[in-house]
Amino acid sequence: MNIQQIKQRFNIIGSYYGLDHAINIAMQVAATDLTVLITGESGTGKEVFPQIIHSLSARKHNGYIAVNCGAIPEGTIDSELFGHEKGSFTGAHEARKGYFEVADGGTIFLDEVAELPLSTQVRLLRVLESGEFMRVGSSKVQKTNIRMVAATNVNVLEAIRNNKFREDLYYRLNTVPITVPALRKRGPDISLLFRKFASDFAETYRMPAIVLTEDAKFKLENYSWPGNIRQLKNLTEQISVIEPERTIDGEKLVKYLPDHNKSNLPAVIEGKIDKETFSSEREILYKILFDMKNDMTDLKKLVHSLMSESQDSSEVRKNNAHLIEKLYEERETTESPESAKNFQFTRPRDEEISDTEEIVEESLSLASKEIELIKKALLKYNGKRKNAAIELGISERTLYRKIKEYNIDS
Repeated sequence: MNIQQIKQRFNIIGSYYGLDHAINIAMQVAATDLTVLITGESGTGKEVFPQIIHSLSARKHNGYIAVNCGAIPEGTIDSELFGHEKGSFTGAHEARKGYFEVADGGTIFLDEVAELPLSTQVRLLRVLESGEFMRVGSSKVQKTNIRMVAATNVNVLEAIRNNKFREDLYYRLNTVPITVPALRKRGPDISLLFRKFASDFAETYRMPAIVLTEDAKFKLENYSWPGNIRQLKNLTEQISVIEPERTIDGEKLVKYLPDHNKSNLPAVIEGKIDKETFSSEREILYKILFDMKNDMTDLKKLVHSLMSESQDSSEVRKNNAHLIEKLYEERETTESPESAKNFQFTRPRDEEISDTEEIVEESLSLASKEIELIKKALLKYNGKRKNAAIELGISERTLYRKIKEYNIDS
């Protein structure tokens, strides 16, 4: 069987890659007798994965028993799992087989396994290691051949640190881990599930199915869904029964969403990443990209501000350069056609331009400007007239004549 056939058989809706990955692991491990630990939030549909494993295993023709460990009182959990002898405790009027004895040769699914008391965990560890157990009130060791699949919605490692779960049992159960993704991570799958539930309830209550607008779909897919699929199903049923209109927009939808204003984005608390919020590397990557986008926005604002501050000085440099170019165009009309043809103006480098706060009245004399530029060129090239003439865009002969004419000390 492939993944699509499994989805059809077990009525699994969605194409989120994390969901497909979990199904794929269940299919691969089914042919073995390895113990599987399924983790995920409450209401994500963990109970379907043991059924997939059992149906694809060699034990599929034998018994399958699902046990909710959190729903059985602590005083009777050992009796339920391992059985008891007649008279072993008050009310034990006859001997009774436990789930491990009944499921011999098949598969047993222990849901909410972290809720087991420590004394029961010791018994469970013995079953996993040797396949042996004893009924309550009996000293006779019995053997069982079962495939065990467990599930929990709590942080088992934290429970181990708090001495509420045995570490050796955790590593024995966690031979093959399967993580079921939370509903809020599944994006478009949420709308598909809503449509499926709406169709089912329309058939149940004999009424037209409700339909969501695009705005409502957006709000649905961006809600945090703390109750996961169970919450989505209950919400769909409420709307199907209560709302007279069959088309639901975003405004109507949010009335059924507790804390709908709560963002579904990754959270940062006191500068540190909230580990419970980031349950996947994909969400961490989204957070990094989100921060990079903000940094780029801030950088653009800074560059724009610096460009605005330097705009005035840039305009002054452009005006001065234009004035100098005009000066040489007028002066070079007396030169030979060849020198005019080879005329080239070189702009002063930025490092030679310095800002000053002193306001000096500028001379408009062409001769004084020409003297000033010749002196700067000679100073720049340490008195080498050839290089200075190239910098000024005139011939060396013209430069020599002007030095003599203006009595410039070179």
